[in-house]
Amino acid sequence: MTEWPEGYGRRVLAEVDSTNAEAARMAADLAGPTWILGLKQTAGHGRRGRVWSHPEGNFAGSLVMRPAAQASEMAKRSFVAALALHDALSDVTGHGARFSLKWPNDILLNGGKVAGILLESAGGPGGVISHIAIGMGVNLAAAPDVGEVEPWATRPVSLLSETGVLVTPEEFLDVLAPAFARWEAQIATYGFEPIRTAWLARAAKIGEVITARTMREEWTGTFETVDNEGNLVLKTAQGVVAIPAADVFF
Repeated sequence: MTEWPEGYGRRVLAEVDSTNAEAARMAADLAGPTWILGLKQTAGHGRRGRVWSHPEGNFAGSLVMRPAAQASEMAKRSFVAALALHDALSDVTGHGARFSLKWPNDILLNGGKVAGILLESAGGPGGVISHIAIGMGVNLAAAPDVGEVEPWATRPVSLLSETGVLVTPEEFLDVLAPAFARWEAQIATYGFEPIRTAWLARAAKIGEVITARTMREEWTGTFETVDNEGNLVLKTAQGVVAIPAADVFF
């Protein structure tokens, strides 16, 4: 069994509104980075306030950290989280080749969305953030009904339905936390480049034509890479564009 990473706290709650919300409430009193696992989450949410459904048996957890870093640097922890989720899902199933990473914050299994990541932070003096909550939701036992997600969204899938493997949320956290600690040590020691390289090696649709859409703009082009700032780089008919945030469609 993989050992729990040194220096990381762990709190398991029978019920919580949102693990990211709980992270914000407890951040000021933390002695170090702490994992929060909600066995039942009643008000989970994703990017842009979208509802995150939480069927029983699925994973809803957040890692709360208090780093002395600029928000732009901490945003790159979404890539660390994606790599950790990819490792953990691969380890518990033995089917690593079935998983891929969708920019900016999803993990795909057989082309369907099995997990998502949401970073939320609070600012401090001089642009340095006071804390960051890295929320992760994983469809371990069940996927939300199709009617619960937007019509254009990637179809939701579960680990159980796609692989036949059933893992409890607490068992999954035991694998996820060490995986995150390994990648966190990489970015803390060597910077973003090894994280970027590893993420690209697991990326979905790289070299293919995709569409990136914000509230105001839309680009279609070849997915060339992710740059040193974590931006999506597309080669479009109008030229190369670097996109800091968007929804991506295949």
